[in-house]
Amino acid sequence: MAKMEVKTSLLDNMIGVGDMVLLEPLNEDTFINNLKKRFDHNEIYTYIGSVVISVNPYRSLPIYSPEKVEDYRNRNFYELSPHIFALSDEAYRSLRDQDKDQCILITGESGAGKTEASKLVMSYVAAVCGKGAEVNQVKEQLLQSNPVLEAFGNAKTVRNDNSSRFGKYMDIEFDFKGDPLGGVISNYLLEKSRVVKQPRGERNFHVFYQLLSGASEELLNKLTLERDFSRYNYLSLDSAKVNGVDDAANFRTVRNAMQIVGFMDDEAESVLEVVAAVLKLGNIEFKPESRVNGLDESKIKDKNELKEICELTGIDQSVLERAFSFRTVEAKQEKVSTTLNVAQAYYARDALAKNLYSRLFSWLVNRINESIKAQTKVRKKVMGVLDIYGFEIFENADNSFEQFIINYCNEKLQQIFIELTLKEEQEEYIREGIEWTHIDYFNNAIICDLIENNTNGILAMLDEECLRPGTVTDETFLEKLNQVCATHQHFESRMSKSSRFLNDTSLPHSCFRIQHYAGKVLYQVEGFVDKNNDLLYRDLSQAMWKASHTLIKSLFPEGNPAKINLKRPPTAGSQFKASVATLMKNLQTKNPNYIRCIKPNDKKAAHIFNEALVCHQIRYLGLLENVRVRRAGYAFRQAYEPCLERYKMLCKQTWPHWKGPARAGVEVLFNELEIPVEEYSFGRSKIFIRNPRTLFKLEDLRKQRLEDLATLIQKIYRGWKCRTHFLLMRKSQIVIAAWYRRYAQQKRYQQIKSSALVIQSYIRGWKARKILRELKHQKRCEEAATTIAAYWHGTQVRREYRKFFRANAGKKIYEFTLQRIVQKYFLDMKNKMPSLSPIDMNWPSRPYLFLDSTHKELKRIFHLWRCKKYRDQFTDQQKLIYEEKLEASELFKDKKALYPSSVGQPFQGAYLEINKNPKYKKLKDAIEEKIIIAEVVNKINRANGKSTSRIFLLTNNNLLLADQKSGQIKSEVPLVDVTKVSMSSQNDGFFAVHLKEGSEAASKGDFLFSSDHLIEMATKLYRTTLSQTKQKLNIEISDEFLVQFRQDKVCVKFIQGNQKNGSVPTCKRKNNRLLEVAVP
Repeated sequence: MAKMEVKTSLLDNMIGVGDMVLLEPLNEDTFINNLKKRFDHNEIYTYIGSVVISVNPYRSLPIYSPEKVEDYRNRNFYELSPHIFALSDEAYRSLRDQDKDQCILITGESGAGKTEASKLVMSYVAAVCGKGAEVNQVKEQLLQSNPVLEAFGNAKTVRNDNSSRFGKYMDIEFDFKGDPLGGVISNYLLEKSRVVKQPRGERNFHVFYQLLSGASEELLNKLTLERDFSRYNYLSLDSAKVNGVDDAANFRTVRNAMQIVGFMDDEAESVLEVVAAVLKLGNIEFKPESRVNGLDESKIKDKNELKEICELTGIDQSVLERAFSFRTVEAKQEKVSTTLNVAQAYYARDALAKNLYSRLFSWLVNRINESIKAQTKVRKKVMGVLDIYGFEIFENADNSFEQFIINYCNEKLQQIFIELTLKEEQEEYIREGIEWTHIDYFNNAIICDLIENNTNGILAMLDEECLRPGTVTDETFLEKLNQVCATHQHFESRMSKSSRFLNDTSLPHSCFRIQHYAGKVLYQVEGFVDKNNDLLYRDLSQAMWKASHTLIKSLFPEGNPAKINLKRPPTAGSQFKASVATLMKNLQTKNPNYIRCIKPNDKKAAHIFNEALVCHQIRYLGLLENVRVRRAGYAFRQAYEPCLERYKMLCKQTWPHWKGPARAGVEVLFNELEIPVEEYSFGRSKIFIRNPRTLFKLEDLRKQRLEDLATLIQKIYRGWKCRTHFLLMRKSQIVIAAWYRRYAQQKRYQQIKSSALVIQSYIRGWKARKILRELKHQKRCEEAATTIAAYWHGTQVRREYRKFFRANAGKKIYEFTLQRIVQKYFLDMKNKMPSLSPIDMNWPSRPYLFLDSTHKELKRIFHLWRCKKYRDQFTDQQKLIYEEKLEASELFKDKKALYPSSVGQPFQGAYLEINKNPKYKKLKDAIEEKIIIAEVVNKINRANGKSTSRIFLLTNNNLLLADQKSGQIKSEVPLVDVTKVSMSSQNDGFFAVHLKEGSEAASKGDFLFSSDHLIEMATKLYRTTLSQTKQKLNIEISDEFLVQFRQDKVCVKFIQGNQKNGSVPTCKRKNNRLLEVAVP
C-alpha cells in the first residue's frame, strides 16, 4: 500500500472478498475462485469472521517487515487487509488488556505453512511486547527453541521440505504488563518410524544430515562418523540433498540456538553422541545361525559397528550383543529366555533406534522447558500456540496407524472448533442483546465416539487385541471391528455384516473405511497392532540402563533391575488419546483463535493454484461449514462508531458531523436509506447486518456518494484554485505596474543625467582648450625670449673665450680619441670571449700595443673567474678528490717519473671492497675505524728481496698489514710512528715506510713495498698523517736511500736494466748493505 493511502476498513480497495462471510453467493466454486483471485494478487490471507485462512505462497513476500508490524499494532481486527499479524495482535491485546488466556490453533496438511505461521505469530508477539534485558532474553530463548525442535522433529517430505513430523503446543506465559516470562512446550506423536525407514523421495530427520554436513572433522572423528551419507542404512540417498537447504549452516544455527536456550556444552555433546549412536544402529546387520537344538538364532555380521556404539554409549559389548540375540520374558517369579531369529533381531534393532530417538526428543523438549519456564511464581497470563499435523488422506490405501490417530486428533480439533465458534457467536449475541436462534450444523461427535469410546471404540478394541492372550494379528483386529462396528453409519468394511457393502469392490479385504467430517478415508490395517504395541524388549531397556553414558541411562529408567515393573506399558494409542484429552481440556479454558493453512499445489512452486487440491483441503478443514455457522444468524457486525464514520455521507442529517450518540446516528442513517428492518438488528454496541447483499448495497451507495463528493470537492477546489489564481494575477499585475513605473522613472532620470553630463563635459572641454591655447601662447613667448637671450649670451661668451679654446684643442681631441679606442676594445672583447673551460687557453689578440699590460691582466682575471665558477660546481666528494690530486701534484710533479700516468686515474682508496666481500668479514670485524685505503701490495722480504702479497690498510690512526688469504692482521703501525716515506724518481712503484727508532712497530725495521697505486697511497698517507699528527710527513725522492732492516742499515739503489719479466721492476739483495732494484 502506498504511504499516502489511508485504509480504515478491509472493505477498502478489496481484491475479491476479504471476509468469506460476505461472499455472495456462497458455494464451493465461489469460495475457491475468491481464494484464487486473492492469491494471484499476492493476497494470501482471507478471513472467515475471526478465522484466518493462509495460502502458502512458496516464496518470500514483503509483508512481514517491521513497518508492517507497526501498521497492525493496536489496530482493530477489521481495520486493515487480512493478515496473520491482525489475529496475533487481537489475541495479544485480549490477553494483555482483558486478562483472557488465548490459544492460537494452526491446522492444515503438510506443506501448507503451519510451522512458518507459528513462527510469524511468535515473532509478532516478541516484537510488540515489552523491552528490557531480561525480557529480551526470554523472547530470544522462546524464539531459539524453534531451530532446535525443527532439527530433531522436522524432515523433508514429498509435500514439504521442512515438514513437522510431530505436534507442538507451546504455552507462552506473560506477566500483568504483557511481558513474556517463559513458556512450556508439549509434543505429540513424533513420527519415530521415520528414523528407520523413509518413503521414496523423503529424508530422515534434519539433524542426521546437519550433523554429517556441518560438524567439524574433530567432532566427526570423536563420534566415529563419516560425511558420506551412503555409509548409513537409516539415511535415504535419493533425497539426501535438498535444493536451497544448507545443512552445514543449519547445523551451526542449531548449535548456537542450543547455547542460547541454555544447553551446556557437555549436554549438547551428549545429544550428538546419542544421534550418532542411532545412525550406527542402522548399520548393524544380522546373519542366521542354527543351534544344536534345531532353533534358529541370529548373529551380528560385523561387530565393528557394535563396538563403536558401545564405546560411544559406555555399554558393555557382550551385554548389548546378547540383547540383540535373546529375549527374556518374566512372569511372576519365572524367567524364560528365547533366541531371536534374524527378522526378530532386525525388529529389536529398529525398535531400539526408534525408542532411543523418540525418548531423546522428549528429553530435548523437557530440557528446553526447564530453560524457558517462568522463574517467578506470580499469576501468569497464557497464550497457547498449537502447530499440529493436518488431516492426512493418502491414496492407494497407504493410510496406516499414524494417519488414523492424526485424523482422530483433527476430528477432536474440528469438534472443539465448532463448539467454541458457536459458543463465541452465542456469547456475542447475548452480550449484544440479540435473540439467539438455533443453528443446524454437522456434529462430528459421533465420529469421535466411534474412535475413542471406552467400550466399543476403535482404540479401545485395538488395546484389547494387543492385551489379550493368544495369537493376535492385524486380521483378528479387523474381524473384531467388523463384529462391533458393523452397524455404525460412519464405518465401512469389506467383511462387514452389513449387506450394503458386500458389492463394494473398491474396498480391499485388509482395510476399513471411516467417514470423517473431511471425507472418507481408507485405512490399511496392516501394522496397527505392532505400532500400537510399540514394544521394546526388556533386555534392550536393561542394556541401555547399564550404559555409563548419563543421558542414555536417564532415558531408560524402566531398565533398572530394582524397579522392574511386570505391568505392560501403555499402548501408543492410549497414550495419544490421553494427550489429546489433556490438550482439549487445555484449549477449552482459553479463548480460541484459528489459522487455517492451505497448500496451493503439490510442486512447492510459486504462482501455481491447483483448484482440485485446494477444494480437497477446504472440505476436510470444514471451511464452508465454518462460513455457514458464522453467517447463519447475522453475516456482518460492526461497532456503531466506525459504522457511522464509514457511512455518514449517505444521509444529510449525519453528514458531515453527527451530534449525538453513535447508535442514534446509525438508526437515522438506516431509516433514511429505507433498509428493511428484518435485514439488521441493533445490539448494545454493534449493528448486526443479516445478509451480505445489504452490506454490499451500502458499499455501492458509499462508493457512488464518494464519487459525488469527490466531484463536489473537485468543483470547489477548482473554483478556489481559479479565484486564488485570479487574485494572485491581480496582485502580481499591481506589483509589476508599480515596478515598471519605478523603472521608467529611473530610466528617464538616467537619460537626463547622462545628457547633463555630456553638456557639462563639452563646456568644460571648451573652457579647458581655451585656457590651454592661452598657456601655450604664453609659453611660446617665454621660450622665444629665452632662446634669443641664450643665443645672445652664447655669442658674447664665444667672443670672450675663443682664444682659450684654440690653445687646448689638441689635448682634448687626443683624450677623446683614446677614450673611443678603449671603448671599442672592450666592446670587441665582449664578443670574442673564449669558453668557460679552465683548460681552454685561447685568448683574443690585442689590437694595440699600448693595451698590452691591460690585455694580460684581463686574461688573468678571466681565467681566475672561470676557475672559480668551475670549482663552485664541485660536490664535497669531488672537492676532496681534487684536493688530493692537488696535493699529489705539489709532492710529485717534476719529481717522480710515475706521476704523469697517475693524473688521469681517480683515487678510489677502497679497492678490495672489504665491507661487501664475505671473505674479509673477520678482518672487517677486527677494524673499528674508517678504512681510507684497502689495497693489495707486495711486501719486499728484507733477507732476499722477494715479494709477498699483503693487504695494505690505512685508517685514521693506524697503518695495517694483513694476510691476503686468511685476512689475519700481521702488523699494526700507529701513524705517529711513521717518520718518512722514501721512493725513487723513476717509473716504478717501490717505496719504503720509515718508522721511528725505538718504537714497538720498528722492532723488525722499516717496510719496503711495491704497489700499482704508489702516488695515491703516498698522497693519502701524507694527508692522513698531517691531519692526525699536525706534522708534515717527509717524502724523500731519491734513487738511493737507506732503510733500517733490524739492526742494519741497507742501501736501496735503483738502476736501469733489461728485465726478464718485461716491464716489471725486480729487486735483488747484493750483500748485507746493498739492495738493488732494476727498473726498465
